[in-house]
Amino acid sequence: MSTKQEKIEKMLEMQRRFIALDREQGVGMDEYFLPDEGSDLNNYRQDYMDCAMEVVKLAHEEKGSKN
Repeated sequence: MSTKQEKIEKMLEMQRRFIALDREQGVGMDEYFLPDEGSDLNNYRQDYMDCAMEVVKLAHEEKGSKN
C-alpha cells in the first residue's frame, strides 16, 4: 500500500497531466465526463477520486479520528 504522501504525489502528477492535456488540445465537458475508451481521460475521474478518498482515510488513521 502506498503512503499518504505517495498518494498525494500521484494526485499532483495526475493534475499536471490533465492541465498539460487541456493546454495542448483542450478538454470539453463530454470528454471529461464521458471519455472514449482509448482517451487519455478514460478512468481519470474515478482514479483521482479513489486516490483522494484513500488520502482522506489515511489522514483519519494518522490522526486517530473517525471518518
